[in-house]
Amino acid sequence: MKASEIIKVIEKTAPLGGQAPWDASGVQVAALMDNVTHVGVALDPSWATVQAARAAGVDFLFTHHPLSMKPRFPNQADDYLRILSLLLGGASWLYSAHTSLDVNPEGPVCWLAQALGLVQLTVLEPTAPATAERPTQGFGFVGELPAPLEYAVFAAQLGTVLGRQQWQASGPQPKTVRRVACCPGSGSSLALEAKQLGADVFITGDIKYHAALEAPLRMLDVGHFLLEEEMMRRFAQQLGVELAVPVSFFPAVDPLQQERVAE
Repeated sequence: MKASEIIKVIEKTAPLGGQAPWDASGVQVAALMDNVTHVGVALDPSWATVQAARAAGVDFLFTHHPLSMKPRFPNQADDYLRILSLLLGGASWLYSAHTSLDVNPEGPVCWLAQALGLVQLTVLEPTAPATAERPTQGFGFVGELPAPLEYAVFAAQLGTVLGRQQWQASGPQPKTVRRVACCPGSGSSLALEAKQLGADVFITGDIKYHAALEAPLRMLDVGHFLLEEEMMRRFAQQLGVELAVPVSFFPAVDPLQQERVAE
């Protein structure tokens, strides 16, 4: 399958025209060989992931996060140089869909909304109005549960969906939850928008200290990695159906690990 054909399929869900002005989505590393036999999907183009992909015979690696937000010379003996060397030496493509994927409310970025059964979804922070070809684009989403839940019941349900029963929380705890907002990744700056749209709970990752201190509603930091790793896992499944070549997902490990200190 041609690399250009694969990119066309990816960009049906993550069109480059939707990315933020500061972003670097798109082709990160091109290859002279246009024929692709194996697509790999991962959250980050880390050294470990690129090594694993190349060992599995991947010649087109698709990630969410770009290799570098700003172009720079490979003038240091670091992972950036090693990754470039491995990709170029192995004639592998690297493509990133970062905010181009984040802003599509009909794409895998809304996997948590589907898992929680949210209805009447709207975009949290619109970036482009709806057209005849696509819905309103933007970051995050807010929707309603099928029925209100006591906060403890909602938290237990969320834990089951996420596969973890603990997270960081800030802001006033509601008695019941009906409207839920979410922005995968680092979305704490959208807390006020979530409150204004009537959300009882706002789920995101990477909540900073002052954002937590000033939280206008219940904010749950369930982890940047967890939300986006699952998003890419689901996108890999979608691409496995849409592409005419094998598609493999390469799971990663959350870089923020809980550490038990020896007593």
